[in-house]
Formats: sequence, structure tokens, C-alpha cells
Amino acid sequence: MPKKGNRTLRLPMGDREDPQSWHAMVKDYLQHMAVHNYSDNTAKYRREHLYVFSLWAQERDLPQPIQITKNHLERYQQHLFYYRKKNGEPISAHYKHGQIMSLRAFFKWASKQNRILYNPASELEPPRAEKRLPRYILTVADVETIMAQCNITDPIGLRDRAILETLYSTGMRRCEIASFKIHDLDFERGTVIIRQGKGKKDRMIPIGERALAWINRYLKEVRSTLLREPDDGTLFLATRYLEPLSLDQLSQLVHDYIKSANLGKQGGCHLLRHACATLMLEAGADIRFIQAILGHSNLKTTEIYTQVSIIKLKEVHNATHPAKLERNTHSA
Repeated sequence: MPKKGNRTLRLPMGDREDPQSWHAMVKDYLQHMAVHNYSDNTAKYRREHLYVFSLWAQERDLPQPIQITKNHLERYQQHLFYYRKKNGEPISAHYKHGQIMSLRAFFKWASKQNRILYNPASELEPPRAEKRLPRYILTVADVETIMAQCNITDPIGLRDRAILETLYSTGMRRCEIASFKIHDLDFERGTVIIRQGKGKKDRMIPIGERALAWINRYLKEVRSTLLREPDDGTLFLATRYLEPLSLDQLSQLVHDYIKSANLGKQGGCHLLRHACATLMLEAGADIRFIQAILGHSNLKTTEIYTQVSIIKLKEVHNATHPAKLERNTHSA
């Protein structure tokens, strides 16, 4: 099984001349997804999942999807359950869930297109996804310490401060800030438009005055020094502008600043997204407003932040729980 985090786009091996091979059918399936406007991320992950499964199938002399039965898929699900990485740890429930859901979607398509005789995955039940709280939670003081790590006397440090402030203020996803354009920013109204976010959905969200001030300073002092024509309007540029900051570059950038803050916490862009949501909830924001800002299609996804936001719960606990510490109020 490929290492976790491997994002190399690979089509399954097989006879390219055989329309029933893994290679040909997955290629046709991806074309179907493109025609029906599936997001690039969804196509990428399904492609990788199907590549991994095709390797497993071909090792068992199953070079064509038409040969796969329900029994084969159940055996593969057991394989995922017992598989151990080089460090001895099992693969995550999230990864296993993604694998099974990709197989279900692929075989459903193949069956509807009459590329296979029946759908062997129609009754395949995916593992339940784990509901885990974020490991690290940033406080307001933590965030300010992270911001202070940027050397704003240096052009790149100033750019990085603007990036961190934008992530913290808007709760943007990593992929959303990477593709953020200058014309999507409205200084007068204090809003940004997220173009084609997760699920290929646009949304308009607020951005705070402090973040706007840092972006404005970055635009005036730094961006033109990084720009190489033609200019496509991408807001945050790499040090050598051949393309926008990559997702990996953004992750490493944020990770390094969090590490240098010496908080005993680690993470990347998503940690600032968590901080945006959690701290706003603790300050009294309605969860439905948080849902709109983060771009969650399902409120249940946003509800995890109500579990992380403990301050209100502690206030209720302190006010109502009968077990209280008795304090001596008499003077010595």
C-alpha cells in the first residue's frame, strides 16, 4: 500500500488496449467525473483509492473489474482492517472509509454503464468514520504568539504575517487561500469571496480589519517584488512566482511558525481554521454563522467545535454542580 500522503496521480496498470482492464475503465470513470463537474480533489482521491485496490486485485490474478465479486470486496475490507504500516500502526478509519466509498462509487458507475454484469459493491458497508476532537486547540494567546514569530521587517516575513492573519480571520481552507485572488477581496465591505470551495461551491465571508490591514501592507510593500508577469491576480505569491504557493508550501509555512512559537502544539493551516471557529463560538457566535463561514454543507460537521469550545460548558458546570471547594472566608 502506498505511503500515506502520497499524492502522485497514477492510473491502475493493465492492458491499455483492453476496454475492460482496470486502466481503461478507471480512465473512463474519471472522464465521467470530469464531465459531471466533480471536484478535482474528489477525482484525485478516488483515482488514488482505485489505484491501490487495483494493485491488490492484480496480485490475486484479477486484472479486470468485471471479475470482482462481493466476496473479493469483503476480503479487501478485511485486508484494510489488518494492514499495518511500517511503524506498526493501523491505517486510519478515515482512509479505510474513503477506500470503500470510492469502490462503491466506481462499481455503481460501471454497473449503470453496463460495463459489468452487476454491482458487487451494492451491499458493501463502509466502516464507521471516527469522530475525534482536534488534538491541539489554540488559545487567543497562542495565536498571538504564533503571529509574533513573523519577522515583519523582512518581505517574506510580512507576506507570511498576512497569510496567517487571513487564515485566522476567515477560517479558510488551505486550498482556498492558495487560489485566493485579489479581486475576490472587498476592502470597503470587509468581505472575501471563496471561489469554488469544497464541493465547487462559492461563498462570501467576512474578514476582519486587522487581517485587511496586513494584506494591504503586503500589497503595497511586498507583492510587486515577488511578481513575475503574467499576473493572474493570485494574492499570495511564492518567492519566485512561477505559480501560486503550493498546498505543501502553505502547510510547511504555518507548521514552522507554530513550531517556532514553542507552544508544545503542532499543526498547519487547519489549526488556525479550528482556532477561528472555536474562539468565535466561545465569544458567543451562533453555530450556524460558523457553519456559513467555514463552508460546511452539514451542520453536524460544524458541531465538533461546540465540543471543543469548553468555556461555556465550564461556566454552567461551575454554576450548577453541587460539589464545590469550601473556602475559608474568615481572616487569619
